[in-house]
Amino acid sequence: MTKKEQTMAGYQDIDFEGSGRRLRLETLIRLRWLAVAGQSITVIAVSLWLEFPLPLVPAAILIALLAAVNFFLTVRFPPAHRLTPPSALLLLAFDLCQLMALLFITGGLANPFAPLVCVPVIISSSLQPVRFSVVLGLLAVAGITALAFTPFPLPWFVGTLLVVPPILTAGFWFAIVCTTAFAAFYSYRVSQEATELSDALAATELILQREKHLSQLDGLAAAAAHELGTPLATISVVAREMERELGSDERFREDVQLLRSQSERCRDILRRLTTLSTEDEAHMRVLPLSSLMEEVMAPHREFGIALKLVENGDRASEPVGTRNPGILYGLGNLLENAVDHARAEVTVTVSHTPERVTIVIEDDGEGYATDILQRIGDPYVTKRQKDERAGGLGLGLFIAKTLLERSGAKLTFGNRTGDQPGARVSVDWPRARMEAKGAK
Repeated sequence: MTKKEQTMAGYQDIDFEGSGRRLRLETLIRLRWLAVAGQSITVIAVSLWLEFPLPLVPAAILIALLAAVNFFLTVRFPPAHRLTPPSALLLLAFDLCQLMALLFITGGLANPFAPLVCVPVIISSSLQPVRFSVVLGLLAVAGITALAFTPFPLPWFVGTLLVVPPILTAGFWFAIVCTTAFAAFYSYRVSQEATELSDALAATELILQREKHLSQLDGLAAAAAHELGTPLATISVVAREMERELGSDERFREDVQLLRSQSERCRDILRRLTTLSTEDEAHMRVLPLSSLMEEVMAPHREFGIALKLVENGDRASEPVGTRNPGILYGLGNLLENAVDHARAEVTVTVSHTPERVTIVIEDDGEGYATDILQRIGDPYVTKRQKDERAGGLGLGLFIAKTLLERSGAKLTFGNRTGDQPGARVSVDWPRARMEAKGAK
């Protein structure tokens, strides 16, 4: 298994969504109190200010029912409680039925507040699984249809009966149904894209933390050697004293000698760790561009694909920067993707000037399809070409792109020009971001 596959396997089993996609009860309760207040103000204004004839008692009962259920939920559950999809469906269905009942006794589709029927469906489509949103949507369509046949007139001036022509009622029905469907679908797509981006960024953070952890192991070894040095020295002193006092005693001589020899061995190991860290610290933290490329390319030389490195510039003037796990992982992922799709050869061209540093990775594979080039940068692009044999880019390309852009790089994806087939990826930094102070 390659390094990228091992790393990908590490987060594929992680549930990034968890309960984060579940509707929080407190949010729903607040929206309901807003609905209670809005419905109450509207009923009072229509009844007392406009003096329209209104079934006040049934309307008050429906509003009180919504308030009572909301109060019960406030007392029964903590604010941070998150609803399971079935529970959220039941509550949203109750809200929808309460609103449709209120509209049913106040004119049905002729009521100017009838489009509010789409609100519970929009909430469901943004947070609920599709099957639950579809059920709620079908319930909404059934309710809208029932509102079209209400026998209750729209509250209007006393002595005047407002008759809505059937063709206009049909238009209201069609408009509200279309609004509900369009708004729900739009909310679902926006929510899905936001969730995919959030999950991809979470995976990116996980990858970066793991790469940083690997880079810090050397420092941890040095710290461990330093901390263990004092107690081990004490053990050596005590072992030496025991050997002097008990060396002539056949019962303990062999054990004491073993204890002293093993303590000396531990001290030698810690001494080597400390020396290794001291000698290699600069090498591990400061990385010339040529060394960076060798570290990136080395793991991919054993896959039957020729790796060709072209250096346009003098190594004496090459940039020397600090080790950046994000750059190492990002370039490694791009190179591995090129190796996966190449037929025989991958060419890596490195160029540097006093102002810019550019790395171009080219393979002789099939290249990117036109529609894929337009979507590169999205978290889930699955293929280079429409042909199934082309393989997948997956989430790794998004992670690599994100990490490299964090380091200050600008990435350009395309295909090779002329008669040469294959893909071409250009990674370009301002040289200052690659110098010893490192990219943040």
